[in-house]
Amino acid sequence: MDSSPRPAGAGTRVLDGAAPRTEAAAEAADVASVVRDSLECVFDAVTEIRTETAALLGSLSPEDQQPATADLASLRPGLHALLERPGLISGAGFVAAPGLLADAPAWLEWWQRGAGGDIRPLLLDLDPEHSAYSDYTHWEWFALARDTGRRAVAGPYVDYLCSDEYSLTLSVPVTVEGRFTGVAAADVYLPDFEAAVMPALQRLPGPACLVNSRGRVAVSTYASHLAGSLFKGPDFTSVQAGDADGAEHDGLRLRPCGDIPLILVTAPA
Repeated sequence: MDSSPRPAGAGTRVLDGAAPRTEAAAEAADVASVVRDSLECVFDAVTEIRTETAALLGSLSPEDQQPATADLASLRPGLHALLERPGLISGAGFVAAPGLLADAPAWLEWWQRGAGGDIRPLLLDLDPEHSAYSDYTHWEWFALARDTGRRAVAGPYVDYLCSDEYSLTLSVPVTVEGRFTGVAAADVYLPDFEAAVMPALQRLPGPACLVNSRGRVAVSTYASHLAGSLFKGPDFTSVQAGDADGAEHDGLRLRPCGDIPLILVTAPA
């Protein structure tokens, strides 16, 4: 689930909520709704994983030792059922925080849907002695959810950990009695997400892109802001937390996509 970057833009101004709603603003709002609807069902699934994982970890009595990898096996029927549904999700699971499990310093209870529809586990060597993937805590899909306590969209990046495909990872923190225990997450192949939202972006009169809270471009019709590049300048986190009509930055319009942590950036035609 982490790997590649790429260019960009000073002063982000929240738009006056009383300003008249122009045709361009209405078109941008429609695109933001398409993005929201495309990914909300993925976050619904991730929330299911979080709920089931938190219930499992919370059910262990105080007298029990730390949970072990075998305890997480009870998540598998739910993960299999989730991956059998039609939709954008290509892989999903729970990623444990370091120190959570008694028998493994790091662990992904992760399952993937193969090209033929078969559901298979992700098998990784996470031994820190010989694995480059043993410390996943600095990767965006883990760190954003852990550090903000909120939903996160990471990527796109080449997912060397799971699929070797260009992907997005959607994640939420899992907490038990206020303690962070890891993240629930799902992968979406970038071409599948592009197919869902690109037609809407292409209907806009000017160039547009979707950017996560750290400025990573997810999907774009800009020649100068390709998917995977960094869009520098605006404070995208403040836009997400601000008014539904968004903000302005150097002539660009920045609009949140509902509760999805992506920002729609549009330029004049």
